[in-house]
Parts: sequence; structure tokens; C-alpha cells
Amino acid sequence: MAVVQRSYPLWGAATPANAVTFSRILMTPFLCSMVLADEASLGTSWGAFAIGLLMAFTDLIDGRVARATNGYSRSGAFLDPLADKIVILGVGLSLVAVNRLALLPIALIGARELLISAMRVRFAMRNISIPARPLAKWKATVQGAALLMAVMPALRDQQLVVDIAVWFAVALTLFTGAQYLRDGEAAARTAH
Repeated sequence: MAVVQRSYPLWGAATPANAVTFSRILMTPFLCSMVLADEASLGTSWGAFAIGLLMAFTDLIDGRVARATNGYSRSGAFLDPLADKIVILGVGLSLVAVNRLALLPIALIGARELLISAMRVRFAMRNISIPARPLAKWKATVQGAALLMAVMPALRDQQLVVDIAVWFAVALTLFTGAQYLRDGEAAARTAH
């Protein structure tokens, strides 16, 4: 039996892949509320860990769904990294609120994301596209893994391990941000 692939408009938001991505955004308040409810346990719980794993799985499969259904769209290219930012910053700030993480690493991640998002808009207005480097594609995975470690009850008393994972994620986040800025400046010079 032949597989029928459906084409979606370039900006079409109603794709199966976008539905998977959007589910990640919808799950974020539930995960944040679970973290905030476990303040006595520093935000750690197996429930939060399980929801976090499920969200990580949706991040893994949305690209596969897009490829399988011919569901690539500009809206998906925008929605997937937006979902990553919502999850990472929402959960990160929730962990700060329950004193599991310090504010500085989450603030650095947030500042980088805000700066790069502003740069993307600026470049898009000039019709300049800056493709993500392979390492930048791993950034959200490393951030998510660090936050999963922070909510894992087995690591509740292992703050040094969690802090090392979070600061590694911050270092990767800042490094890939610097790469994007360099790539953007080079693309802007050649566009003139």
C-alpha cells in the first residue's frame, strides 16, 4: 500500500508536527505547577520527571512527524524553538522559585534567548536567514536534560551534580549564542 503524503501551506499551522509541538506548550503549566507544588522537596518528584520525559519525547518526535507527513512549514520552524524556550524558562523559573536552582543560570539562558530571538527578527526583516549549527540543535536537549536532573528525586540531595549540569547547559547556550551572532554578522556583511 502506498503512503500518501500531504502537503501543507508554507505557513500552515495545522500540521500533525505542529500539534505535537503545541502539546509541549500545553503541558508546560502542568509541569511547572508540579514543580511548584513540591517546594518541600525542592521541586523534585517522579511525576514531574515523567511529564518532563514525555515533553522531551514530543520534542524528539515532532521533527520525525514533519518528515513522515511532509508537514514542514515556516510556522513549525518558528513554533518548535518557541516551545523549547517556554518549557526551559518556565520550568527553570519554577525551580528557582522552590530554591532548587539559582536565578543567575536561568537569567543567563533567558537573556541569550531574548537576544538571539531579537537578532532573528532583525535578520528576517532584512531577508537574511541564519541556519542553526548542529551544536545549537543540541542546546535545548542539554538544557532539558539538566532540568530533568533537577526534578529527579534520586538527585534531590546531589545539588553539585545538578549545578554542574545546569552550568554546562548555560555554557553551551552562551557558546551557541556567540556562534549565531558571528554567523549573523557575517551574513549581514555579505548581504550588503
